[in-house]
Amino acid sequence: MSELSPHVDATGKLPPQPWMAWPETRAVVAALTADGAEVRFIGGCVRDSILKRDVADIDIATPDRPERVVALLQRAGVEAVPTGIDHGTITAVVGHRHFEVTTLRIDVETDGRRAKVAYTDDWVADAARRDFTINTFSCRPDGDLFDPFEALGDLAHGRVRFVGNPTQRIDEDVLRILRFFRFQAYYGRPPASAEALAACRLRAPRLDSLSGERVRNELLRILLAPDPAEALLLMRGVQVLERVLPEVGERARYIGRLRMLVWLETRALGTDVIRPDAMRRLAAVLDTDAAGAARVADRLRLSNRQKDRLLTLAAPKIDIVAGMGEDDLRRILHRLGAESVRDLALIGWATERDVEARQPVARSEAWCDLISTAKAWQPLVFPLSGRDALELGLTPGPAVGAALKQVEDWWEQGGCRANRDACLAQLQAAVHRA
Repeated sequence: MSELSPHVDATGKLPPQPWMAWPETRAVVAALTADGAEVRFIGGCVRDSILKRDVADIDIATPDRPERVVALLQRAGVEAVPTGIDHGTITAVVGHRHFEVTTLRIDVETDGRRAKVAYTDDWVADAARRDFTINTFSCRPDGDLFDPFEALGDLAHGRVRFVGNPTQRIDEDVLRILRFFRFQAYYGRPPASAEALAACRLRAPRLDSLSGERVRNELLRILLAPDPAEALLLMRGVQVLERVLPEVGERARYIGRLRMLVWLETRALGTDVIRPDAMRRLAAVLDTDAAGAARVADRLRLSNRQKDRLLTLAAPKIDIVAGMGEDDLRRILHRLGAESVRDLALIGWATERDVEARQPVARSEAWCDLISTAKAWQPLVFPLSGRDALELGLTPGPAVGAALKQVEDWWEQGGCRANRDACLAQLQAAVHRA
């Protein structure tokens, strides 16, 4: 199974963690152990606690079967939701907190997308079915830490390694290819595992079998990594990127633009001003037109709002330039909205900095002013409506919309400053010309 020798005994002690002391956590643990069963916290919550990172999701494992888990939770007054009962997972809900409780299991049969499982009481066997060594940690509620595949060393040295044979792990679930690059981006240090990269290259064609939703979820997480540009370059190097996102620009400037965008978001401006955004980063690396951006959105099953954002940012119809005139900027803000203008400004600034990293101070200040103006922008409402055109004698129909559009264009060209009376005068002139 692996060149590593699994350890059964506890290998250390995890110091008390805030999330362990939550009343909700204690309530779930008390319910599951009421009849003497052993439970452990598993996976990410343990791994991130070792690294002193924030913990969001708490997963718990138990040898008890799912129906027994439900009975124990309900007996203690804890809501039990069968979110993944076919694979042994029950979600325990206490207040606003959710805990995934999974029965120990082994894979009996896999097809690269889903697994048929059997339940077990073997903690090491359960850990052995996981993807990477750094996901095999478990710990008891008292902090006893179990590291069956010597993952502490991997975690300390930034090594992301598959448990056992990488190709076999990928054959069990092809999504693990993308998960490898995500975990490398968040937990790894270069160089990435040559053995893992070789397996990803070998099995890359099988990525075509994955659903758009599963690919999307991993890609967006990769894009939110501290250095997504490096992750995409790794993926390109083993023919993975071309399978899941062939629209990424071949020229280095697209990856370079992403790298500069991340720098702007996280260091130059800071996350207190601009929060990292996966859709903005996705748009920055695409080399495509509106039709191509739409294909990306459809293939990744983006929501309607995400699709609209991607089309606006990846194939902009309006150029955003630092130092543009105030009236032009107000017109564009009215048409696109503050969020889109801000995002286009960030992508435009990143494009410039990729070409010339050391820009004059005045140029950087102009970009900052543009972003600040967008942030402070309050949406404006065009002062006229269809009723105004009808009252001036236009017959209901296309002529009403055409006249209003003509006046609104005039209003926008003036920086959206003209008041209702001035707009009415323009509308009256348009009606007379009709």
